[in-house]
Amino acid sequence: QAQLVESGGGLVQPGGSLRLSCAASGGTFSGYTMGWFRQAPGKDREFVAAVTWGRGTTHYSRSVRGRFTISRDNVNAVSLQMNSLKAEDTAVYYCAAGVRGMTTFSYEYDYWGQGTQVTVSS
Repeated sequence: QAQLVESGGGLVQPGGSLRLSCAASGGTFSGYTMGWFRQAPGKDREFVAAVTWGRGTTHYSRSVRGRFTISRDNVNAVSLQMNSLKAEDTAVYYCAAGVRGMTTFSYEYDYWGQGTQVTVSS
């Protein structure tokens, strides 16, 4: 059974950096777009970034563009480098994979990880 596992979350001060990783298992994820979403307390889950298979096209939400970088490390792994972190970046971050190409809609992703907590605080 396909599974996604995130790692790399933690507590960081404002202005700091973190790198999240997501490892997929239980099959090959070639052809899948892989993305990151996040959910803060009391808020809906929101799109953060995604990268397609093949051309490796990337897309970012406006709130993280220029600060976060998504990369496809291999067919079954994706990472998210987060720089210049702000308090409003505090959330549980989820890795997701789907076959519908580049999309920012969570319902169009087929597989999800359990999430990793990122807390930005002094």
